[in-house]
Parts: sequence; C-alpha cells; structure tokens
Amino acid sequence: MKNYKFAYSDNALLFLVTLAVMFVLSLPAHSQGQGQKNEGLILVGNKSGNTLSFIDRSTGQTIQKLPTGLQPHEVEVSDDGRWAVVANYGDQDHPGNTLSLYDVKNLQQVKTIDLGENTRPHGLDWIKGTSRVMVTTEGTRKLLVVDVKQEKIVKALDTQREISHMVAVPPDGKRAFVSSIRSGDVTVFNVPTGERLAQLYSGKGAEGIAVSPDGKEVWVTNRSDHTITIFDAQSLEQTGQLQCGDFPIRARFSPNGKYFVVSNAQSGDVAVFDARQKQLIKKITMRPPVPEDKDPQRYFSEFEDTSVPIGVVVPDNQTAYVSNTRSDVVTVIDLEGLKIQGHFKAGLEPDGINYSSITPQ
Repeated sequence: MKNYKFAYSDNALLFLVTLAVMFVLSLPAHSQGQGQKNEGLILVGNKSGNTLSFIDRSTGQTIQKLPTGLQPHEVEVSDDGRWAVVANYGDQDHPGNTLSLYDVKNLQQVKTIDLGENTRPHGLDWIKGTSRVMVTTEGTRKLLVVDVKQEKIVKALDTQREISHMVAVPPDGKRAFVSSIRSGDVTVFNVPTGERLAQLYSGKGAEGIAVSPDGKEVWVTNRSDHTITIFDAQSLEQTGQLQCGDFPIRARFSPNGKYFVVSNAQSGDVAVFDARQKQLIKKITMRPPVPEDKDPQRYFSEFEDTSVPIGVVVPDNQTAYVSNTRSDVVTVIDLEGLKIQGHFKAGLEPDGINYSSITPQ
C-alpha cells in the first residue's frame, strides 16, 4: 500500500479551516448539541415501591433511589431543576396527606410537608420563579398553594368537584386549571386572588391537562370519551376537540409547542399530535414486556395486553419519556423519528415522571 503525503500552503490550510468552521456553524442547533441532549435526570415515582428513582438520561441507569410516602403519584420539579416534590397519595385504606421534598443536586430527601386534613394529594405544578407548588387534594376537593420552603399552605381553593386530579399553570402563574375526573370539568382559578372563574365541561373522565408553552391554550384528555378538548386559556372558550386513543390519561407539550404527547393507558400506545395543526401525527405502540400473570393489586390490572403507559415528560424538542406502570420501565421516544429508542428500568409500578436539568456530581 502506498503512503501519500499532502502538503498545504499556509493559505490553503487557512482556507480549509475556515470551511470547516463555516460548516459547523451552519449545522442546526440540535446537531451541534447532541451531547447535551441527554444531560440531566429523569425522576420517576414508583407507586407500589414507595420510592423515587433518579435515572441518568445518558445511560438509563438508576443512580439513586430514595423513599417516599405511601404510594407516590405525581412528581414535580422546580424550574431550575434543583428541587423535586412528590405527592404521597396513599392506598385504599390509608389516605396520604404529605408531600416529600428532595434536593436533586445532592440526591437527598430534605423534608416531609404535612398537609393536615387535606388528603389524597395528587396533581402538582410549580409556580415558576417561586418556592410555591400547586397541589390538588382529592380527599378535600381542594387546590392548595404550598410554599415548600416555609412548609406551609398559603391558599386552599375549593374546586367544588369530585376527584380533582391534575393541575396545570400557565407560564405567568396567574391562572390554574384543575381537571376533575368524576364531573368531567376543568375548574379555573385566578391564582393571585383565589377567585374561582369558571367550571368548563371538557368530557367524561377529564384527567390529563397541560397548558401550551406560550400560555394560550389548555388541552385536556378525557379518558372515558377517548378525546382531547382544547380551550382558549384567556377567553375560556372551547376551540376544538380531537379523537385520541383508548383511555388517554396524561399529556405534555414539547418545549417549543410543536408536539403534544398523550399516553393512552388502555390501548397501550402514545399519540403524538402536531399541536399547531391540531392533527394526529402517529400512534406509537409501547413494546416493553407485559407480565403473563395478572396481578389484581396493580393499577388498571383489567387492561389486557398493555404495558399501561401513564406518566409523560418531554424535556426537549426531540425526546419524550413514558412510564409503563405494568412493565416497570420507562420508554424513550424519538419525536423526530417517531420511534422507540429504548427502555429504562424503573421501580415497582412507575407512574409520575419528570425531568431535572441537573446532573449530580
């Protein structure tokens, strides 16, 4: 084999370097930052395990697992990624009434916040730029504003509806939208004043709820109607309705507002919508192993041949993570390719899921 030598003049070398730099700068931003795309942690509440898993996005490995209260459901993270809150819902015989607070940077549980008479805490949303978290409590039909730093309830707002399950807050923090499963309503509050502004009928089994990143729309999944209802966040007018999969239960927007991702627990798939065009792009069937034997103690054990996808988080514009409560894994979805990238092992019955940009040292 011949050995070739290439000799360049200084001008030619400078020209090649300049071309290389121009090529790199011309790449799309996400191509330049592929290494950054998988930074941070996925946090998963494991209902039957009574634990919170901290999963490294880049490896899929659980780097820490900490105890929670009885049967944790939703997980919420502060906008700087430093703090995480878990709602300890309790089981059928023992209603929970606490929140667990975690220091994500140091992988430690720092306190348990007692909610007193307010039982069955479930839905969570952090008011950006504050130490306050919105919490639904099904046992008392309340939406609480809890200051986790001061460990106290700042406000307790009555939804007047049964099974007030989830809450979504726009970026400006001025309103709160609470979905109630039994009535199919969305209760709208003025957060600063505490005034209840409206009760909006969404559909049977209204549950999953999210506000678009620009704060203009509220999307609600109606699990018994298998639909999504869209409201204008300011006028509160219903502006549309879309068909979804069977039992749509959780939903999230991508940060840029392009995608709306819905987990369909009964049909065992994830529906990806074009949020701007209001159109279904694709349904992606979850394919983790499903236990052959039925465990009647598991949630939604009556759903046949499905991994029961529930919790959804979309930390960037390319990737979504979905917790499969029957298969004890988290599925990673490539939103650009509309395909499954893989699965992470979680704890026992993973449900609530969220993301922190912090990678502990």
